[in-house]
Amino acid sequence: MNKYEITFIVKPDIEEAQIKKIADDMKKVLTDKKATIIEEKALGQRELAYEINKFQTGYYYLYVVEAPIEAIQEFDRVVRINENLLRHLVVRVEEK
Repeated sequence: MNKYEITFIVKPDIEEAQIKKIADDMKKVLTDKKATIIEEKALGQRELAYEINKFQTGYYYLYVVEAPIEAIQEFDRVVRINENLLRHLVVRVEEK
């Protein structure tokens, strides 16, 4: 399995409980496909570098996972469908 860093941004105009549920749902997508969460961080609300869909801030989350490619592909598919997410980025971490 490969190691990945996953960052995603949740819209700021929804309730805090709903934001946490979205983050948990994203984690569940990964763990259902046999991914192991090594580290997870809620980075909080931050200002975006540029406006996205008329939003200037968003709630950032970072997951470091060990996962098969199928888990990453499923995560990518689900994120693209979810209207409450502004952006996401998946980066494979090279082992040293």
